[in-house]
Amino acid sequence: MDDLKHTATSPAQTKATKNWQARLELGFSKRDARSYLAHRLHKGPLVVQKSLHPEGEAICHAVIVHPPGGVAGGDALQLQVTVGAGAQALLTTPGAGKWYKANGTLASQALTFTLEAGSGLEWLPQENILFDAAEVQFAAEINLAADATLAAWDIVCLGRQAQQETWQTGVYQLKQQIRRDGRLIWNERAHMRAEDILTASGVGLGGAVVFGTFLVCAGAVPADVVQACRAIMPAGAKVGITALPEVLAIRYVGQASQQARQYFEQCWHILRPWYSRRAAVRPRIWNT
Repeated sequence: MDDLKHTATSPAQTKATKNWQARLELGFSKRDARSYLAHRLHKGPLVVQKSLHPEGEAICHAVIVHPPGGVAGGDALQLQVTVGAGAQALLTTPGAGKWYKANGTLASQALTFTLEAGSGLEWLPQENILFDAAEVQFAAEINLAADATLAAWDIVCLGRQAQQETWQTGVYQLKQQIRRDGRLIWNERAHMRAEDILTASGVGLGGAVVFGTFLVCAGAVPADVVQACRAIMPAGAKVGITALPEVLAIRYVGQASQQARQYFEQCWHILRPWYSRRAAVRPRIWNT
């Protein structure tokens, strides 16, 4: 999750406080033609900065913030989102998520998304930066109604590029499952240590420090839409697109988180008119 710059704290300050156990519960509903944030409940430092309608009444944008400024070892963040029948929501974060040195304990982020009939959710956070010696577990459990649509990406940067820091020690774990009407349609798991051969191998990251996945669950993708996405080729990066019957998976492996964001956003501009029947409109927070 992400943080407001003016509330950021250093890793040392974070370590000095108790571990944060933060939980945010959101519910979106639709009344007439308007989608809106109908339910909000939080415990600990995980909040909605604001909800707004930059595209009109049909879709509600919300900005998720973790005010302490970063996530230290032992911290646990939980985000539970329910999108009611017919409602449309877009969630994002104001900047990069920062995951500090583990100090011997795992930090975690758990997402639980439930999309009811005819609803749509876009989960488009900015990248997660794993500091050297960070140990992080990301989990997502997503449940879709038969005709609900999901677009979700995640980008991971190993080490702080601005400080030329390398990820020499640490752990990255992922457990992600998507179900439609109770049927498992996507199941991905990963467990990687900084010293693993996977980080350097050509069949793994090949020395890349940034990787990401963009998933769209909206039924079969038209061939021309897939071809338009495949025509985008970020310089110096490896990308791949797999069109499964119920999931479109776009992968990025490269050296720059900004390039990964730009690539996914370019694909988003192509894909959104297909799965959402509306043009892509950048969340305002991305411009700040």
